[in-house]
Amino acid sequence: MRRPVLFQAMGAALVVAAAGMGASVSGSLISGEVESGVTAPVGPGATGARVIRAQILLACARFSPGEIDGRYGDDLSTAIRGYQESHALKPTGVIDAEMWKLLDAHTAPPLLVPYTVTAEDVKGPFLPIPKTAAEQAQMKWMGFESAEEGLGEKFHMSPALLAELNPGMKPLTAGELITVVNVTRSPAGHASRVVVSKSKRTVTAFGAGGRMLAQYPATIGGDHDPLPIGTWKITIVDRNPWFNWDPVHFWNVDPKIAAEKLPPGPNNPVGVVWMGLSKEHYGIHGTEDPGQVHHGESYGCIRLTNWDASDLARMVVRGTPVVLEE
Repeated sequence: MRRPVLFQAMGAALVVAAAGMGASVSGSLISGEVESGVTAPVGPGATGARVIRAQILLACARFSPGEIDGRYGDDLSTAIRGYQESHALKPTGVIDAEMWKLLDAHTAPPLLVPYTVTAEDVKGPFLPIPKTAAEQAQMKWMGFESAEEGLGEKFHMSPALLAELNPGMKPLTAGELITVVNVTRSPAGHASRVVVSKSKRTVTAFGAGGRMLAQYPATIGGDHDPLPIGTWKITIVDRNPWFNWDPVHFWNVDPKIAAEKLPPGPNNPVGVVWMGLSKEHYGIHGTEDPGQVHHGESYGCIRLTNWDASDLARMVVRGTPVVLEE
């Protein structure tokens, strides 16, 4: 149930050069710039190939830029600053030549790869998500509304960027070859603690010896539902959770509306995983709208993209400490 995002045109269409996930993609200025070792800075207002390259490399380094969309926004700025701080660089929020050299060490090209659409990718059913909780409760599964939405989430991309890289791809069919980003990461380590920063709007996992494992952009509370500062613990890791929707937990909902139990799925209000905290009614979870993570406010909980929430869920267990700080 994500909102449409407009993507600025970035040049000629990409052309798949060869099949297989290890093959490279070429045929346009943008693909060449994404694959090349660029040194031009990336900062506020930047768009296009350099930004895509930066987002992919940061994602591979587990400094999540949120949804890869080819635009410099708050999520990318947060990822850049976090990476700079962890590598003893001045946290400017701008990628310079020195930072490019460090980023290039996190993965090998190609950063754009061909992908063969599978039967599962286009299986569906793809149904619109109703607006009211009562209607949503009648669904069996809160799945993707389109194959494009599902593939975008599979590869951490905005559907708009997926369309930009694959002009004329609709309707998608099994066996079709499309271009996607290549986010390859090493296996996640075990988190000894998780820190949620209200001021930075981040969730950071730390391993043994205080080593940073990952940083994710997050939507964190708000004026009506402030973050409960303190140290808590993970009490449950629930994948594909049902969601108990109750108007008493929403400040802007009519309290007379009946409570509902909403089915699981990527478009469930808490996404594909719920990591409950020892603070009742609070948790770290996914979202149905990854393009809006880090923007606006939540109803008190900590919201990540579905893929970032899934990544974090592999690092934590019951009892993992979670520090919620200013």
